[in-house]
Amino acid sequence: MGRDLDDVDRSILYLLQRDARGTTAEAMGDKVGVSASTIRNRIDQLEDDGIIKGYHPEIDYEAANLPLQITFVISVLPTELQNYSEQIRQIQGVIDVREMLTGRRNVHVDVVGTNSRDVTRITDAIHEIGVQIESSEMMRQRYVQPFNHFFLQSAEKDARDKTPDEEDESATE
Repeated sequence: MGRDLDDVDRSILYLLQRDARGTTAEAMGDKVGVSASTIRNRIDQLEDDGIIKGYHPEIDYEAANLPLQITFVISVLPTELQNYSEQIRQIQGVIDVREMLTGRRNVHVDVVGTNSRDVTRITDAIHEIGVQIESSEMMRQRYVQPFNHFFLQSAEKDARDKTPDEEDESATE
């Protein structure tokens, strides 16, 4: 079971979700109202507790010459979920596998490729492990945003009240 988070922890998580690479402990401390060393200590504790599991780049696959992004929806027996999930993750081109808790369509697999041959190869590999693809969806655009419950309401209000010029100034400080 997880642990309770206070306002500082939630604010750190929110700010890291917004821009983990471009946000310093000093800037976070200013927004949250604590010292930079407190921020660094809290981040260490959040990592040690397994709340922060890693820092991952957001990749524009199209810019990386992988223009096809497809989600396959698969049905497997719940008792075989972990086994099939492991096998699917080994297929070249698979970038994300989500095991769903409920429903018959319980595995969602995101893949990328350069052309239809790549997609066919991935589809064949999935079928070869003994599962059937129920449906496939081609992604147009993906939007990711931080879970806003993790940010202090007063700090969020301050951020909304800033003019665009003030935000640019605080980003360069």
